[in-house]
Amino acid sequence: MKRVITYGTFDLLHRGHINLLKRAKELGDYLIVGVSTDEFNALKGKKAYYSYADRKYILEAIRYVDQVIPEENWDQKITDVQKYHIDTFVIGDDWRGQFDFLKPYCEVIYLPRTQGISTTQIKTDLMKKRKLNDDPTA
Repeated sequence: MKRVITYGTFDLLHRGHINLLKRAKELGDYLIVGVSTDEFNALKGKKAYYSYADRKYILEAIRYVDQVIPEENWDQKITDVQKYHIDTFVIGDDWRGQFDFLKPYCEVIYLPRTQGISTTQIKTDLMKKRKLNDDPTA
């Protein structure tokens, strides 16, 4: 059995996330998703809309995902690769080169991002809509 792992916050789930998970699953038989905990996001200076528990619950409902684990720090990846007997590490190509240190332990693949969608863009668009709705002169 070929085992694949990916990581992310997976907040405000959208088609780009689903594309990543689908393509990751196509690279193997068993897909593990490491989801950034709320505490780890805080260390990264990020704040997710959904809690870790909610993001984990949502990901577990996706047919491409076989297992969800907590991502608690940057340094756990080598340990996870070894612990879960990972063959392939997958992440978006906006991280190209950042995880090459895993190559002695598993294959590393950087997948192209889905164009035209991102959580950051969704949050920006929602803020613009909110400001328009709150502005009586708009």
